Amino acid sequence: MDKHAKIYVAGHRGLVGSALVRALEAQGYPNLLLRSSQELDLRNQAEVDRFFAEERPDYVFLAAARVGGIQANNTYRAEFIYENLMIAANVIHSAYGHGVTKLLFLGSSCIYPKLCPQPMKEEYLLTGFLEPTNEPYAIAKIAGLKLCENYQRQYGANFIAAMPTNLYGINDNFDLANSHVLPALMRKFHAAKQGGDDTVTVWGSGTPLREFMYVDDLAEGLLFLMDHYDHTPEFINIGTGAEVSIRELALTLQAVVGFEGELAFDPDKPDGTPRKLMDVSRLHQLGWRAKTDLKTGIEQTYQWFQQHYPSLV
Repeated sequence: MDKHAKIYVAGHRGLVGSALVRALEAQGYPNLLLRSSQELDLRNQAEVDRFFAEERPDYVFLAAARVGGIQANNTYRAEFIYENLMIAANVIHSAYGHGVTKLLFLGSSCIYPKLCPQPMKEEYLLTGFLEPTNEPYAIAKIAGLKLCENYQRQYGANFIAAMPTNLYGINDNFDLANSHVLPALMRKFHAAKQGGDDTVTVWGSGTPLREFMYVDDLAEGLLFLMDHYDHTPEFINIGTGAEVSIRELALTLQAVVGFEGELAFDPDKPDGTPRKLMDVSRLHQLGWRAKTDLKTGIEQTYQWFQQHYPSLV
């Protein structure tokens, strides 16, 4: 990307979008287009088209989405499919209509079947049933990557899609009801430590295996893909290639936060998919790897959390 190109980061206040802004500014890109959801409703086709007509961005990182953990996905099923479908369709179509040089769409590892062979290769998409709790969100993300693929195939648009693994880091959502497992547990452990509690309860059995990627690593990987992954209809996985059990994750968080009480697992709560590990061999072959190990990333996230808590509540 030219250093003076107009770069639109959709969703710049979110976990991924804010990391992208940090990475772009650190690499010397001064001409960033940023709009909050109050300034630009990406669910509104007319508003999105007007924005692209007026601003004419050269590059687009489509990181805007309605997101949440198991409970939020399972509770707000209609909003998750509708809002994410509209965001993807409106931004991708307007990017094509107004001559965007290149667009990168952010998906999710939940696009893969619930019982997908492990690690999950890109070619396993649509080979089985999705995890029921997040099926609406997954379908919307599949639609987004298929929009990129088919605008590429029909029109030659340089629209690419990347499917990140589970993410965490600065600007994460720490709401206990609607966040993902890592930030929710971080807040639980912090509150328990502050309150002198004896026990922290973790949803599920603790046995599911998950892959976690520090969001600033993801941002660097996305800039790499924007520069090195061109004119291909195939989406690409982006992750660490390493996994831990939820129990191991909880123990690491407990140690970083310094909670000295006991852990209790609630098997009556849903586990979700038993295992989710991305095959990142295609990304590694391009020459990029994540660099932040899980404990270091959690330590950096917890430092930020402590500085901003209780404003996050």
